[in-house]
Amino acid sequence: MKAMILETAGQPLVLADIPQPVPATGQVLVRIHASGVNPLDIKIAAGKAAHARMPLPAVLGIDMAGVVEAVGPGVAGFAAGDAVFGMTGGVGGVQGSLAEYAAVDAGLLAHAPRSISLREAAALPLVFITAWEGLVDRARVKAGDSVLVQGGAGGVGRMAVQLALAHGAAVSATGRAAQRELIEGMGARFIEQLEGEEFDIVYDTIGGEVLDASFRVVRPYGGHVVSSLGWGTHALAPLSFRAATYSGVFTLLPLLSGKGRAAHGAILREAARLVDAGKLAVQLNPGRFSLSEANQAHAAPGGGKVVVDIA
Repeated sequence: MKAMILETAGQPLVLADIPQPVPATGQVLVRIHASGVNPLDIKIAAGKAAHARMPLPAVLGIDMAGVVEAVGPGVAGFAAGDAVFGMTGGVGGVQGSLAEYAAVDAGLLAHAPRSISLREAAALPLVFITAWEGLVDRARVKAGDSVLVQGGAGGVGRMAVQLALAHGAAVSATGRAAQRELIEGMGARFIEQLEGEEFDIVYDTIGGEVLDASFRVVRPYGGHVVSSLGWGTHALAPLSFRAATYSGVFTLLPLLSGKGRAAHGAILREAARLVDAGKLAVQLNPGRFSLSEANQAHAAPGGGKVVVDIA
């Protein structure tokens, strides 16, 4: 099969022929139709993501959508011809989605939403799982909560805004002035500068000083801050003085550890349900890229999620 290979960090990916995988016990062989490009893919390619533990040479690509070609022993719930999507590889030494086929852990997969294309489905897994783990698994968002999303126009931010709204929360989101229309178009209140407000839940997607600021605007006595980029050194005193709590999200953990993978498939079933109910939308980059153009896809300017067309 054809695949794009990263042989040396910082160098372009190259198109090569590699053996087509065979699904082992608990695995599904997927013919990949589309590979979603995440900032982490680009960091791995540049050699700037040691935490992703991806030895080279490697096939990158964390997100994908495609059609089941075959199922291995012990797999239930999937059959040849099923349209599926998932966050299935590209880290931890697991083959990624910049290839024609992948043999992936069935627990990581869900049936793709019926109301959108496989290109759109390939843009969802990492960002939606990250948003869900923060808002639902950690912060337990519910109807009536006041939620602030720091960086509401980013990939995870857009998912977090829509997910909080789908749970009946009152949602505000920070962003630049140029992002106001996008944020308000999703149904959130746009905030360019925080001024003395307090929120039940603050989801930080930026880290650094923005996470520090999040500790200062969470509601006292029971408020919760969650971050997908809480990797720095932070003073917890502002949070402690509010009797509030904090959680971190590390979405790669099931792929790196092998534990908890079925939770990702369950989360993506919720994503498909929300998409088909009209409560979750995907914003794609207008650029179109084939497998051999994956390097151009990695260099594409912003303006929605970049997807590489494989099949």
